[in-house]
Amino acid sequence: MKKILLISDTHGYLDKKLFKHISEADEVWHAGDIGDVELSSEIEKLKPFKAVFGNIDGNALRSLYPENLIFDCEKVKVFMTHIGGYPTKYPARIKKELEEHKPAIFICGHSHILKVMHDKQYNLLHINPGAAGVHGFHQVKTAVRFEINNSEIKNLAIIELGKRTSIDN
Repeated sequence: MKKILLISDTHGYLDKKLFKHISEADEVWHAGDIGDVELSSEIEKLKPFKAVFGNIDGNALRSLYPENLIFDCEKVKVFMTHIGGYPTKYPARIKKELEEHKPAIFICGHSHILKVMHDKQYNLLHINPGAAGVHGFHQVKTAVRFEINNSEIKNLAIIELGKRTSIDN
């Protein structure tokens, strides 16, 4: 079994409240717009870290992380990218990847809008963890945690880290 902490759109800001959730996770996944290498390095010192680069990420992060990441966690295929749309509104490049790889979980960020839903067309769990940083229009900083046990995705929970405008560092 793996306990996953999923974050996105930190834009270089690592909320201190995330450290408790990082310590409880087996792995941390980041769906892009990391912001700077220092942030990813700080998390990598604590836990195994998987990430994709986002549209605001510069060459340093783009050299470390791919645009698309397709991997297996336990017996669950995962597809993660930054700009992915949402069910019934996927861009053509995402539809092609979903049809080819048939993931059980599709993760994206970018919109800063928390969304967890079943996509009937592609038979997958679509997760956008919202934004854990302070830049953007979102009102509340959010993250998502869940567990993967063999082929089962369970105990999914939304984490609210407080108002976007509250900086605790």
